[in-house]
Amino acid sequence: MGPRLEGEIAIITGGGQGIGSAISSRFAREGARVVIAQRSVDVGEAQAAAIRAEGGQAVAIATDVGSATDIEALVTGTLEAFGAPSILVNNAGIAVFEDPLELDREQWERCMKVDLDGVWWLSQAVLPHMLADERGAIVNIASSHSFQIIPGCFPYPVAKHGLIGLTRALAAEYGARGVRVNAICPGYVETAGLEAYFDSFPEPETERERVGGLHVVARIASPEEIAGPALFLASS
Repeated sequence: MGPRLEGEIAIITGGGQGIGSAISSRFAREGARVVIAQRSVDVGEAQAAAIRAEGGQAVAIATDVGSATDIEALVTGTLEAFGAPSILVNNAGIAVFEDPLELDREQWERCMKVDLDGVWWLSQAVLPHMLADERGAIVNIASSHSFQIIPGCFPYPVAKHGLIGLTRALAAEYGARGVRVNAICPGYVETAGLEAYFDSFPEPETERERVGGLHVVARIASPEEIAGPALFLASS
């Protein structure tokens, strides 16, 4: 079997690190031309360079998915670099955990802007290109928090519940027109952010074992384990 994404043009938000890095690398190895939308210019450029060093095609575009201006520039930059996007992976996200009554307006708005609003506005920006070709795939990286509410995690699960609703609504709206919209809902995944979380505890390994035990497989996933399902959902 040949490359599964040959000829595809994929935008991956947060594609320079963590889960996004694993997805962008996997997609490039499968033949996609990859656009890494990353808030940090250096992180995005480093990942694009690593992909090109392995023979893949990739560019990085500095993007804050909470910014309408950045979203417009991202789509324009994709068109200029490779052409119309046929795949969008909405992976960028932030974890905002706060006592509901201590949460301020800025924290709430930032969480929603990145974890939910940004997904919608970027999807709205790429959908016309996919619909014009009558084909395309949007893959949203949601969370186990999309289905299970855990005390002490507000308002992150609110945004992730909304993301599932958005995924279902867009899938119903555009599935018959050739555009598939799906979501992946990981539990804990080995990323730099999770490592920082563990390091905030007096005994990091104890907390790591506790978190691993929350999963039915009794361990934390690797980013590459999320890239596999993302490839399946993005491919034909």
